[in-house]
Amino acid sequence: MESVMNRIRNLDAYPKINDDFSSRTISGGVITIVSSVFMFLLFFAELRLYIQSVTETKLVVDTSRGERLRIHFDIVFPALPCTILSVDAMDISGEEHLDIKHDIFKKRLDANGNGIESRQDGIGAPKIEKPLQKHGGRLEHNETYCGSCFGAESSDEECCNSCEDVREAYRKKGWALSDPDLIDQCKREGFLQRIKDEDGEGCNIYGFLDVNKVAGNFHFAPGKSFQQANVHVHDLVTFHKDSFNISHKINRLAFGDHIPGVVNPLDGVHWTQKAPSGMYEYFLKVVPSVYTDVKGHNIQSNQFSVTEHFKGAEVGYLKTLPGVFFFYELSPIKVTFTEEHVSFLHFLTNVCAIIGGVFTVSGILDSFIYHGQRAIRKKIEIGKLN
Repeated sequence: MESVMNRIRNLDAYPKINDDFSSRTISGGVITIVSSVFMFLLFFAELRLYIQSVTETKLVVDTSRGERLRIHFDIVFPALPCTILSVDAMDISGEEHLDIKHDIFKKRLDANGNGIESRQDGIGAPKIEKPLQKHGGRLEHNETYCGSCFGAESSDEECCNSCEDVREAYRKKGWALSDPDLIDQCKREGFLQRIKDEDGEGCNIYGFLDVNKVAGNFHFAPGKSFQQANVHVHDLVTFHKDSFNISHKINRLAFGDHIPGVVNPLDGVHWTQKAPSGMYEYFLKVVPSVYTDVKGHNIQSNQFSVTEHFKGAEVGYLKTLPGVFFFYELSPIKVTFTEEHVSFLHFLTNVCAIIGGVFTVSGILDSFIYHGQRAIRKKIEIGKLN
């Protein structure tokens, strides 16, 4: 035990100077050990901060013009079949994309949410050769079949060889397809039967949209959309249903690429429909953002805030279109995130401050303990300490 005390005493970094000699104390050795450990902990904490990067945030005016905006989405509709679900996008510049199929994927889900089939929506019907003439369904030698559009043809040469072609021709005319069984192409392809087969299923729709970088909206709704008297409507008569369950879960919604450390507010949001079918609306405020890492690589992306609102079915002749709508507008302010390391001089200054500060405070504490012990000892020797 005596040898341990001597070793601790020898570690005293604060020797006490007497008249002609210096002495070391056990308390000074203990303080030296504790201060050394504390000093090393602070040093490694500062070293960790130096190795890691820090992010500096700035707000600047967004001066970009004519850019495109990519919207990534992954949404699950547990009670809406893939066959009747469509995607539309439009903006204030007048650009419209109706019944979008490009870069859109749909996965059929059973009643338990398990995947049945994943497919990419067709991007229009295959092109057919222009027929020489029509003969009411009879084909002459070397003549290509040309199906009727049932009054929706824009010219005598236009052909509708599939149910989708007929629906598209009706959409361009602003007509609703009331009974697909009266259409030979739809009846041959079993359009209504496919809807009946998928009844009770859900749909996981995912992909991305490329739109103008201006305010606009995109929405997921049942039925094929068309313009009627400058009003955006969906053909719901085809499905012979009074209401649609638009319960949904948003697995992901992002405007642009992922920024490290940023969590989008709608990721993982789930809403279950309890009232009759209606319109569920999300109002998004999109803020352009630029992230620059320590290597100088830039990520052009966006962050957004959101408010939500549900609009129930209206009573009377005006009916609310059932679906999930996302209305977005762009902020004129851009946020820049710049990732950088702390300078070496700053790190060196902090290390010196740690060493000097801990050494000084420890010296003051050791001096206070040493002189306190001497004062108490003197009082004991002269008998003044009760």
